[in-house]
Amino acid sequence: MALPLAPIAGLAIRYGAVALTAYAIARVAERGHRDQRAEDAMNDLPEGVRVHREPDQVSGAGRFVRIVRVGLGGPGIEIDATAITRIRFRRV
Repeated sequence: MALPLAPIAGLAIRYGAVALTAYAIARVAERGHRDQRAEDAMNDLPEGVRVHREPDQVSGAGRFVRIVRVGLGGPGIEIDATAITRIRFRRV
């Protein structure tokens, strides 16, 4: 019995494109470092969203902390998402 190659070829092209994209991004992306001052600022934020406006800029911060468990007493993970944003407007 012959093996149908058309469905396999479609999957191979799709996964090959994803692998090539991931490889290209890994080659171009610069290696970052952890800034402890930024880590401390994000840890000090209270949970929720806050926006502050001044005449020349708008600042916003948000934090979302949740614990997700598998089952009633099962293992869980804590999700801590923090974002700090500043948008400045200047006339040049």
